[in-house]
Amino acid sequence: MMKPRKIELLAPARNLECGIEAVNHGADAVYIGAPKFGARAAAVNSLEDIAALVAYAHLYNVRIYVTVNTVLKEEELRETEQMIWELYRIGVDALIVQDMGITRLNLPPIPLHGSTQMDNRTPEKVRFLAEAGFRQVVLARELSLQEIRGIHEACPDVPLEVFVHGALCVSYSGQCYVSQACFGRSANRGECAQFCRLPFSLVDADGKTIVRDKHLLSLKDLNQSEVLEELLDAGATSLKIEGRLKDVSYVKNVTAAYRKKLDAIFVRRKEYVRASSGTCYFSFQPQLDKSFSRGFTHYFLQGRGEEISSFDTPKSLGEEMGTLKEQRGGYVTVAGVKPFHNGDGVCFLDEQGRLQGFRVNRVEGNKLYPAGEVPRIKPRTRLYRNFDQEFERMLARKSSERRIGVCWELADTSFGFSLTATDEDGNRVTLAFPYSKEPARTPQAENLRSQLAKLGNTPFEVVRHLSEEESGIRLCLSGNWFLPASVVADWRRQAIDRLLAARRITYRRELAVWKPTVHPFPVPSLTYLGNVMNSAARNFYREHGVLSVAPAYEAQAVSDAVLMFCKHCLRFSMGWCPTRQQGRSPYREPYYLVGTDGKRFRLSFDCKNCQMRVMADER
Repeated sequence: MMKPRKIELLAPARNLECGIEAVNHGADAVYIGAPKFGARAAAVNSLEDIAALVAYAHLYNVRIYVTVNTVLKEEELRETEQMIWELYRIGVDALIVQDMGITRLNLPPIPLHGSTQMDNRTPEKVRFLAEAGFRQVVLARELSLQEIRGIHEACPDVPLEVFVHGALCVSYSGQCYVSQACFGRSANRGECAQFCRLPFSLVDADGKTIVRDKHLLSLKDLNQSEVLEELLDAGATSLKIEGRLKDVSYVKNVTAAYRKKLDAIFVRRKEYVRASSGTCYFSFQPQLDKSFSRGFTHYFLQGRGEEISSFDTPKSLGEEMGTLKEQRGGYVTVAGVKPFHNGDGVCFLDEQGRLQGFRVNRVEGNKLYPAGEVPRIKPRTRLYRNFDQEFERMLARKSSERRIGVCWELADTSFGFSLTATDEDGNRVTLAFPYSKEPARTPQAENLRSQLAKLGNTPFEVVRHLSEEESGIRLCLSGNWFLPASVVADWRRQAIDRLLAARRITYRRELAVWKPTVHPFPVPSLTYLGNVMNSAARNFYREHGVLSVAPAYEAQAVSDAVLMFCKHCLRFSMGWCPTRQQGRSPYREPYYLVGTDGKRFRLSFDCKNCQMRVMADER
């Protein structure tokens, strides 16, 4: 019989608070930014906070991954090495990295995961990284189920990390240079300027405007919550939620939603099990469309087909609530089935496609009284709620508890009593207590069970069973002995303290000793797309058979460089794809994106590889 495959729900943490709530709401692993050199420069964390998160998470067998996934300058290598040793000493489980130069440093035995910034989209690349020593590989977001399955079948022993929720980059990760080219802020250095969320006009070769001032590169947000089982069957082992810049309510809601979905799958599919310990009890009903989103998409998981872009706005629309029935002087009437609350945020797209909104001051049935002026809204306009006051209030309070199952056994001995605690992971402690045996006047079993079940201020709960015979509290007593409640409570506290210590001691931390390898890299030469910025990375590639290694774009700009490689295609969005739609454009190529500042970017289309490429227009 095959051993069940452990499945990891991987949640983001902007800071310590978000990390702790990710654990409380069901994450099996949490990824958080290092003090430096993470791909979100705005989401760094101190060693003290990371250490506190490690200590909390490990009680539940939750792993902590730290992102060190920027390309590194020569002078940063030594500082990075020192930081990695500090992260190892405080118990971090793995690092998510992009720069191959890190593998050439004097490393502690800490596992490395290959960041999606490495552009991991082929079996050959994934196999190379595994043979180089990487313990987990984060796949490109653009892959289909078939492509994920192909990688898994070619590399069945490699844990594959797949994004399931959150914001989407329009360019392949690690292959976007437009922020560096336009603003001197490198996405590969954690300083993305969010160029893809800006408005552009689409212009043809004759200067005709095809589309004016739309967010043509802005994508909807990923949501794979309804296809998790298909992802597991394709070979994914780690399901990743995007969002290291998101607030704590987002982390709570989204993590809880995916936890519930996965747990329901595990009940039916015994070949899959969760990768950490404990059961979560939520005081709210998770709902994904109540957290930030630009609308949802499966992206290319099921192939190209649905519209994946969000041309009208890069901002959050939220949940659809109904349509406008009528607008009077002081209120608007909504045709819908969902109730609004005082303080809600409402938004809509006006006749020009611009996002507008207002705050609700008062609700009377289906009448909304706005706080302040509201522009004229066309009847039957769709209304969205992008801020749910009641939902946010629930999430602002304690909204989940995570409990580890424990069984008790209280027995008498020749010199007193013994108390044994065994948790759901098999950790077991037994304490012996000298104590005189005095017969009780009334039955004591119920009182003893009640005292041992009082675990409210601990991470534990008594294991629940269907029958009294299988109860999580066993009383192996030769008589109806009297034991004061205060005595049993003291024994219980001592046993729990020992059990907590045992869990910390027995936590299984994966170790990885880094050894030099010489197996060939999949390609013989690297252009600026290899993102090589230091001598250590350059030496790594040369040792693996790469004959020519060009410097990173950040180190040496390249004229006529492709600045973005996009699976998203404006030809397809317009209905002009010659391969899939047989559409014919009335406009002459090349097309250009023109920003509101007048900057122009030429588009080219690689139909063989189904890509759109964005280049600066140098004229």
